[in-house]
Amino acid sequence: MATIIVQPGGARAGRQRINLTAIAHNRLMLLLLLFLAITAILIGRLTWVGFFADGGRGGDGLSGLLPARADIVDRNGVPLARTMDAYSIAVRPSKLIGEPAELARKLHEIFPDEPETEFYKKLIGKGWAYLRRRALPEEVAAVNALGEIGIEFPREKERLYPQRTLAAHVLGFAPNADGVGGMGVEAAFNDRLIDPALRGQPFAISIDSRVQGALESELYAQMVAQNAKGAGGVILDANTGEVIAMASIPVFDPNKLQNYAGKKCSDSPLCNHIVQARYELGSTFKPLSIGAAMDRGVVTSMSKRYDATAPLAVAGFKIKDDHPLGRWVNVPQILVHSSNIGTARIADEMGAEPLQHLFRELHFDQRAPIELNERAKSIWPSSWGRITTMTVSYGHGIAVTPLHLAAAYAALVNGGMWRPATLRKLKPDEVPQGHRVFSAATSARMRQLLRMIVSAGTGRSANAVGYRIGGKTGSAEKPEEGRYNKTSLVTTFAAAFPMDNPRYVVLTMMDEPKGNAQTFGLRTAAWTAAPVVKRVVERTAPMLGIMPDEQRDVDISDLMPLLGGDKGEKE
Repeated sequence: MATIIVQPGGARAGRQRINLTAIAHNRLMLLLLLFLAITAILIGRLTWVGFFADGGRGGDGLSGLLPARADIVDRNGVPLARTMDAYSIAVRPSKLIGEPAELARKLHEIFPDEPETEFYKKLIGKGWAYLRRRALPEEVAAVNALGEIGIEFPREKERLYPQRTLAAHVLGFAPNADGVGGMGVEAAFNDRLIDPALRGQPFAISIDSRVQGALESELYAQMVAQNAKGAGGVILDANTGEVIAMASIPVFDPNKLQNYAGKKCSDSPLCNHIVQARYELGSTFKPLSIGAAMDRGVVTSMSKRYDATAPLAVAGFKIKDDHPLGRWVNVPQILVHSSNIGTARIADEMGAEPLQHLFRELHFDQRAPIELNERAKSIWPSSWGRITTMTVSYGHGIAVTPLHLAAAYAALVNGGMWRPATLRKLKPDEVPQGHRVFSAATSARMRQLLRMIVSAGTGRSANAVGYRIGGKTGSAEKPEEGRYNKTSLVTTFAAAFPMDNPRYVVLTMMDEPKGNAQTFGLRTAAWTAAPVVKRVVERTAPMLGIMPDEQRDVDISDLMPLLGGDKGEKE
């Protein structure tokens, strides 16, 4: 049997190895615990900063990574304004190694929209200056390839408008991504856009970018064709007041703002003519005035007749018709032929108070009913004598914005309820109740009359097959130095569709159209503004879920006999 001999020294060595292993293990555990503790402290600190460093206003741990100004999107989520890290190009003239004149020439080749002389001024200047804000990556690469050490490429937060000029007057602009909006939605909803509690949540406005694009393109095409000074249009949801599209032409690019300081609204591309410009909108007022007379019991029958055999002389003035009828006319004939004399006689019989009351209920005595800051005051008559009551009834002697009129037409056709226009996308429970300005019966009758105007009157050029458009033309001379300028017209067509169940109001206008060969040189609304509505509706109705239906229409069979075989004149 073998004997195992254990050396005393070997046992001690084994015990020492065990002790060293235990010490190393304990040290590793201690380091691990220390690492975990430090990690926990860092995570806790980051969590505290994320949740509480904004002054207790909430938010999530990623809020520090979100832009300080919220995106603006259309009602379908299409981005219209965004805050992004953008490239800029700047110069330190003291560090330039190249010849400024040659460098200015090369910069102009990269940025042809900027004059070479402007680059040269900055290159020889005394201090740091921007050469380009919001430069594209390929532009930055081209400038960098010049090899100039005096040129820098800072990254900055910039407010960008990816759709460029689309809805520019609605959106406005923000000069600085972290600052205050300059106009439009950027200014009107500035507090919402910079609210720390809503960082990262896009702000949805009521605009449909598809409809907006169609409206802008059709207005621009007609403005060019008519050699007009400007054009404008608006599409409203007749039952909620939401603005689906709003266009004012000429346009501007909010990405490339210029200095328009000191220019009048009529001369500045920044002017939103739908809410900032005031016009005498002419015959488009006639349905409103006649609707008031119906509600007041002045017009009790569509067959009631009024004397239009000759101009109407009142207080030294003569009220005339553009197309004299020379006979007595009933209510449908007054609207279909757009008779100033017939409308004035109805207003005279009604009196000043009911007309004033209606116009105040429609907010014609206030700024346009919308959130935008840049809203013009209407021009309200200083006195309401007999002649004022008569002329105001057909849209002369009072000046309002096109948006005033669009909101009024929504009430005229939607059952009689006036609601303010809004640029907010509304949820069903957010639609304002509004207030009644026309009876439901009057609204129903006006839907018939407006449809008749398009079927057989001055609005025939707006008749888009299957869409049951109804509306009224208006052609008004511009007042200048106390008189009307017969060569300067503002032409308007205020409409709604489909008239058997109105969903949308569409208003288009032309500022000083000149006429062309297609219109036989005629400049009135029937030839210039109404055709735009037809084309806009044909393009946008399917986008809005309304398909043409030639089997449906407004029943005007009880009114047609009252025309007596007349054919409406072209206003």
